[in-house]
Amino acid sequence: MLPPLNAMRAFEAAARTGSFVQAGVELGVTSAAVSQQVRALEQHLGKHLFLRQGNRITLTDAGRAIYPRIEQALTDLASVADELAEGRNRARLVVSVLPSVAELWLAPAMAGFSSDGKVEIRVEDDPVAFARDGVDLRITYGADYYADHVTEVLFRDRIMAVAAPGFVLPKGGVEALPDSAFIHTDWGPAFATQPAWNAWFADRLSDRRPDPGAGLKVGMIAVAAALARAGLGVALVPERIAGDDIRSGRLRVVEPHSLPMSRDYVMVWPSAIARRPLLRAVTAHLREAAVRVS
Repeated sequence: MLPPLNAMRAFEAAARTGSFVQAGVELGVTSAAVSQQVRALEQHLGKHLFLRQGNRITLTDAGRAIYPRIEQALTDLASVADELAEGRNRARLVVSVLPSVAELWLAPAMAGFSSDGKVEIRVEDDPVAFARDGVDLRITYGADYYADHVTEVLFRDRIMAVAAPGFVLPKGGVEALPDSAFIHTDWGPAFATQPAWNAWFADRLSDRRPDPGAGLKVGMIAVAAALARAGLGVALVPERIAGDDIRSGRLRVVEPHSLPMSRDYVMVWPSAIARRPLLRAVTAHLREAAVRVS
């Protein structure tokens, strides 16, 4: 017997937001109603899906196991509903992309693609809910959030040290820079690994460890690249992501040493729309763009 649809919607919203209250706001019902629907799903499956600790909820192992499948199922249902309602595939393709990838890689990569205005690009952080947000294609770093979706690797990047063309290095190179000259990037708590000067120097077998509190600190690779272009210091950026700046001379690589990134940049989409012509055209174009600069 299939689980109740409302119960699955309540579980998906609660798992994604981490709150019965927020899920209720999204679904237009009370938090008590969300909790009741989740309990109905738990009874149906014979599994505890959340650990309830006061106002806090945490997914159990069973909840973590079924969440991506339920999110995918709701995405598939939404896609079918769209096609039935319109009698055809949706006219626009919604592409969701990480902020730095959008500005530094996707914008140049989309050059030459003719969509007749049928592509919408949204810049947002992970995770996105394909069904709820109407997303067709996600371009992101790693695919941990989207285990049950179609995933294709675009490329694996490496971290390079860059600065403005006119930025003058001391005689000892990057290692001799004062701590204040280093631009630090912190991607936030959602990422276990990120461009870090300490890791770059350690990989280079150097004892140098710049003080993160002495230099500029930003939350996005695109901002770090912009500060470096302005001559405000040396930044660590993914070579492929910042490739357009490097090839155009707006940034220059100041040291040949590179630090491999731990995950791939990927394209992700629901299997239900895999045959959609516009999706296939966009992914083919991005695939070719990734190969061109490899």
